Amino acid sequence: MSQIAVARGPAGPGRPLRCRGAGLAATSVAASIIVWSGIAAAAQAPESFADLAKKVSPAVVNIASTQEIQAPEGNMQGMPFDFPGSPFEDFFKQFRQQFGEHGQPQAAPRHATALGSGFIVDPAGYVVTNNHVVDHASEVTIRLTDESVYPAKVIGVDPQTDLALLKIDAGKPLPALTLGDSDQAEVGDWVMAVGNPFGLGGTVTAGIISARGRNIQAGPYDDFLQIDASINRGNSGGPLFDLDGNVVGVNTAIYSPNGGSVGIGFAIPSNMVKSVVAQLREKGSVERGWLGVQIQKVTPDLAEALGLSGPTGAIVAEVTPDSPAQKAGLKSGDVILSFAGEKIDGTRDLARTVAQHPAGTEAEMKIWRKGSEETLAVVTGLQPDRRQMAAADGEAAPDGSYHAPALDARLAALTPALRARYGLDKSLRGVLVLDIEEGSVFQQSLRSGDVIQQIDGAAVTEPQQVESKVEAAKAADRKAVLMLVKRNGQDLYLGLKLGIA
Repeated sequence: MSQIAVARGPAGPGRPLRCRGAGLAATSVAASIIVWSGIAAAAQAPESFADLAKKVSPAVVNIASTQEIQAPEGNMQGMPFDFPGSPFEDFFKQFRQQFGEHGQPQAAPRHATALGSGFIVDPAGYVVTNNHVVDHASEVTIRLTDESVYPAKVIGVDPQTDLALLKIDAGKPLPALTLGDSDQAEVGDWVMAVGNPFGLGGTVTAGIISARGRNIQAGPYDDFLQIDASINRGNSGGPLFDLDGNVVGVNTAIYSPNGGSVGIGFAIPSNMVKSVVAQLREKGSVERGWLGVQIQKVTPDLAEALGLSGPTGAIVAEVTPDSPAQKAGLKSGDVILSFAGEKIDGTRDLARTVAQHPAGTEAEMKIWRKGSEETLAVVTGLQPDRRQMAAADGEAAPDGSYHAPALDARLAALTPALRARYGLDKSLRGVLVLDIEEGSVFQQSLRSGDVIQQIDGAAVTEPQQVESKVEAAKAADRKAVLMLVKRNGQDLYLGLKLGIA
């Protein structure tokens, strides 16, 4: 016979506990459950992170990067500057020497300093951090836990994963950390972050992995670990540890409505960091494999129409002429199910998997074609510049639409046909949002049918303009862009968040 008791403790005030077992008083069972819950929690949660913090903190560094910002020039053109023989002659002679012949100041550049975090991965002084911590820096310095400061050389950067590798010469071996296996990190695992939030170096916070595989529109290969350990501005580039002291991630971004930590942070998985850092150390840059296809998500409706058992893989919308995909025999309408032995569940899986195989790599692709599986052999090519790829995406789409990777959206210039389909006035100028990829963070802001009229006050009429402006904002570490859209006949301002920690 089941009995119900109310307990105050791990189950929460006033929450009923359902107890099974004859001959047990409800209060006894409830008490037993409370005791068992406490023992289980104690067995799983560390009593303290103190030993772990002492072990790893010496290899965590503070990074300061200096940028030169040109001071704005004045403009006093039109003022008279020649007063020969007058009482003002000497005064304006000094003025010309200071401000130039036309009243424009000889502007001295200002210096702005950005703070971030990093960690040593080699006793020789190699340091990993985020690209946005050192991007466009004229000078980078690194402070160790013993307060010694060293100038740093940027060995290489990879904007697409937001990683950078630096080098300092300390004249002695330095404590170094080990990059762990992020594939073994599971949702619910304890993690600890160490960094330099708001310039407060040596700050330790702890939490759990909240989710895996997050896409936050930071780049084309987003595969973030989501964590609830508190990270803030200045934590960027700092390490995320498992309980064994291995680095399982690089803290990179936060989602926040107010600029501070609300328990939603994102870290680059260590397995991605390993491959990028190895190439940066060897070559100073990262080479990625390329197939030369435009792909789209396989929806349940598409899967049923194609005869697939479920919505898996990536369907090929178009094959780029003279690309590795075309040479391998890939055709429009094929569904790529696996690449080099790795299962492809969606479009981003394919992009990440192919990118991890440098140009010249031979691989097998399993595809679905006309109701059956086939295997194709392909040799990857060298990935073109991303801007060229984005332009090709827009030009190649059969319906005239443009795939904007920065927004995970399909956009289109306004045509008479689209105006008629969406009931848009012929005087309206802007870029139409055809659809937003499912799971995109921009689904909270943009909607299919919106017409983007302005970005940060600048009018846009072509999809490429939207893409380039959002990319430029990300490159400048902007937290958001201001977008004016027309929605259901009404003008609406949207703040499109691009948060970086």
